[in-house]
Amino acid sequence: MNAGAQQVRELLAAPGIIVLPGSYDAVSARLMEHAGFEVVFTSGYSLAASTLGVPDIGLLTASEVLDRVRNIATAVSIPVIADMDTGYGNPLNVVRTVRECVAAGVAGIILEDQEWPKKCGHMAGKRIIPREEHVQKIRAAVAARGDSGLVLIGRTDARAVVGLDDAIERGKAYRDAGADIVFVEAPQSLEELQTIARAIPDAPLFANMIEGGVTPVLTATELEELGFKMVVFPLSPLYAAAAAVQEVAKRLKTTGTTAGSTLLPFGAFNEIVDVPGWRELEQEYVA
Repeated sequence: MNAGAQQVRELLAAPGIIVLPGSYDAVSARLMEHAGFEVVFTSGYSLAASTLGVPDIGLLTASEVLDRVRNIATAVSIPVIADMDTGYGNPLNVVRTVRECVAAGVAGIILEDQEWPKKCGHMAGKRIIPREEHVQKIRAAVAARGDSGLVLIGRTDARAVVGLDDAIERGKAYRDAGADIVFVEAPQSLEELQTIARAIPDAPLFANMIEGGVTPVLTATELEELGFKMVVFPLSPLYAAAAAVQEVAKRLKTTGTTAGSTLLPFGAFNEIVDVPGWRELEQEYVA
């Protein structure tokens, strides 16, 4: 079994909720690892924004996403859970996507039931595929992961399209098809979060906290009390980075200096990217 997948499964079996910070590149993932997180998440929206400067509307290709996820998985020693959108096609495409993720050392993935091109789960205008079609994609993912232990998160975006009742039934179907975790995306109130937890008590539940999104943002403790096992804050680090860059850009443009900006010192950043480790390795090959 993949070591990262094993770690995530152990966390799923242990008490407490699993908090996933979003990462948009290798440096942000390393920062999360240095902060003490046990697992990190690659956000589809963050990857689209940081790679192309575009929103999460299906513009990144599967190979582009996998390339960035592979870099992140290589950069950290903690497990990586990756947003793999729809799996990028039919069940055969899902098979390839899963195999690529396993080869990259990814610990877990999300597969959603939107039509392609998909949209961010908190945007309007989403479309979903038939329930049975996504059931087959989940089944294909289960077969393709082999003995890797890759954790599968079955996501439905049906709430915004056909309502909460259908979304809950889809979540149950995806669980029955082999998904390890159920993710009903974009509930619109605390009451809806409670309904989901009551309706699907026999599977680990996943919550998505997007500041400014359609779901009320709760703390990890509050979500755990409701019955959720895993929560992601996918865009918070990207929002924080954007705010910091915007601030230093304005300051430099208006004053001609970065003095007064909140910056990570040169030495501290070197620690994040492991300059000492690379220097030590370098010494092995110095004549």
